[in-house]
Amino acid sequence: MLTKTQKKSLIKDHAIHEKDSGSVEVQVAFLTKQINELSGHLKKNPKDHSSRRGLLQMVGKRKRFLDYLLTKRKSSYDKIVKKLGLKK
Repeated sequence: MLTKTQKKSLIKDHAIHEKDSGSVEVQVAFLTKQINELSGHLKKNPKDHSSRRGLLQMVGKRKRFLDYLLTKRKSSYDKIVKKLGLKK
């Protein structure tokens, strides 16, 4: 789980405007952070199948958000993929 300070810093880094907290870019940043943390957990605990299922759901959700950005706002998609270091 992300702490309040981690969420605030992610919002500050990826927000479109000053009161933005739920845009697609911010959601992708949240999911990426959670995916990275859960990946580390699964490396230590390979038999944790319920967490693996949650990880796969998060990856799918992030992919849907990125597909949306790719079709609606290509420049924003390019920026977020580059900033987060995602492959696409």
